[in-house]
This record gives sequence, structure tokens and C-alpha cells, in this order.
Amino acid sequence: MTSDTNTIELTETSFDEALAAHPQLIVDFWATWCGPCRALGPVLEAVATDAAERVVVGQVNVDEQPGLAGRFSIRSIPTLLFFKDGEVVDTVIGAVPRAEIDKRIDALQD
Repeated sequence: MTSDTNTIELTETSFDEALAAHPQLIVDFWATWCGPCRALGPVLEAVATDAAERVVVGQVNVDEQPGLAGRFSIRSIPTLLFFKDGEVVDTVIGAVPRAEIDKRIDALQD
């Protein structure tokens, strides 16, 4: 985790460890050249701060981690995968409003 963000950067090396360490994890698949990804970034930063006690936000740069993008069949970015206890339980493709992300976080709590 870097000092200027509440999100964690995930790599092929660290992904499974993070999945095991965080029972509720949102993973953002993104790229630097992706406009909608950049638009969603500040929203996810706010989620990572505001919901830190409930969920961890991880980020996967698809250009740097193509194996992870392939592992989860990521075809469009941004894609958010919502994990609960190591399993994907929800997916959001595209930049969505904060309320939509919050709704899905609430569903993870059930």
C-alpha cells in the first residue's frame, strides 16, 4: 500500500495472498490510457477510505498484469470484481456512480 492511497496494487505475485487476507475485496481492472478508468479512480479512492472497515479496494493494471486480466477473462475496462471469501460474487463493467458501488458493497455484507 502506498502512502498516498488507500487502495492496494495487485500483481500476479500478490493477488492470491491479498484474496486470502481480505474476505471482502473489490478489484479494479484498469489501465492508464483508459479515460473511464481515470474517471472511476477518485470514486474508488473515496470508497477505499469511507468503507475501509468493510472492504479493501485493490487495483490491477491490465497492461502490467496481463495474466490476471486473462485469469478473470477481463474483456473491457474498467471492470470491478467483487470478491467475498475468495469467490467472485459480483461484476461491474464500466464507470458507474458511487451509489452503485455502495449498493454492491452492502450486498457483500449479507
